[in-house]
Amino acid sequence: MSVISVGQAVVLGAVEGVTEFLPVSSTGHLKIVEGLMGIPVDDDAVVGFSAVIQVGAIAAVLVYFFKDIVRIVSAWGRGLRNREERYRHDYQFAWWVICATIPIVVVGLAAKPLIEGPLASLWVVAGSLIVGSGVMWAADRRGRHKRGEDDTSFKDAMLVGSSQILALLFPGFSRSGATMSTALLLDLDRVAATRLSFFLGIPALTGAGLYELKDALGTGAGAAPLAVGTLVSFVVAYASIAWLLKFVAKHSFTAFVIYRIVVGVLLFGLLGAGVLHS
Repeated sequence: MSVISVGQAVVLGAVEGVTEFLPVSSTGHLKIVEGLMGIPVDDDAVVGFSAVIQVGAIAAVLVYFFKDIVRIVSAWGRGLRNREERYRHDYQFAWWVICATIPIVVVGLAAKPLIEGPLASLWVVAGSLIVGSGVMWAADRRGRHKRGEDDTSFKDAMLVGSSQILALLFPGFSRSGATMSTALLLDLDRVAATRLSFFLGIPALTGAGLYELKDALGTGAGAAPLAVGTLVSFVVAYASIAWLLKFVAKHSFTAFVIYRIVVGVLLFGLLGAGVLHS
């Protein structure tokens, strides 16, 4: 019998879709909702399920940015054959994304027992939500927002890509929050920071989902809940991406900072009262 029902998969898919690309921590929200529904958050099947439904959110990015991705991949292919094409930004950007993914892959494989063990605690999630809020608040105010997407460099990509490790080690910090904050500290504007976060998340999250697929299918997650959760995640994430890009073009990240603090404090309260167990 599956440890996650189809109905629960719908809820978790929606949570994943809404939160994956917003700087509020999808992992943290999934763990909170799983805890409230009585789902064992440290079960191998549940951990695998959470990773796999991320693929639905990544698919939404692939569809939403399809033209950009085709342009970048095409430029990369041309550059492999033609030396002159290697000076174009799109060709270089493709390599930057590849290189910037290496740090999180290495850390993810090396620290997997720790990530899925002690660091999976809801106490860590609550603390990371609040600490990450402070980082985001400082980055949004310190950054000068003067550089656009065409101004990004290899250094930017590596620093932003490596910042994903914070969210990997401390669920609740938020991959999007870490990457966007780092990009803002590098003086990228909010739209450029958000788009860079999207592109750098594609290989990392897709790889994580595929790596965990065997555990999700082999330990009781169930094919039907996986399929439903992934589909819901895709639909909701697509709408979330469109909304976020419009939002950051005109607003600061203050609303996300406040929301994260509220959720973090509430989570501490629920854990302290025994309503949720870490």
